[in-house]
Amino acid sequence: MTEKKEIIAHCLTYQDVYEDYPFHDPNWCVIRHRRNKKIFAWIFHKDGYMWVNVKCDPQWRELWRSAYAAVIPAYHLNKKHWNSIILDGTVPKNEIKRMIGESYDLTKGK
Repeated sequence: MTEKKEIIAHCLTYQDVYEDYPFHDPNWCVIRHRRNKKIFAWIFHKDGYMWVNVKCDPQWRELWRSAYAAVIPAYHLNKKHWNSIILDGTVPKNEIKRMIGESYDLTKGK
């Protein structure tokens, strides 16, 4: 999972979400919940790779960061609640999907 279209396609498999470009910049794509408009995935190109920012439970934050060098404190977001996944091929696809799923769950509201 290293391509923008692949990440977007996966994110759009979640229920009641949509793709948005809030900065009018094609480099920055976000995936939002339709109901509350909250973002659960920030997708962008930086330093030669695609990146995805995902919300994470603080209990898991350090585990992800210590398990994979390509999971770091989030670029441009609150580093206590968000991680960046650098899609350089070192994080297994199933783990990327797990982190995106957790972000979806944490942001969908009640």
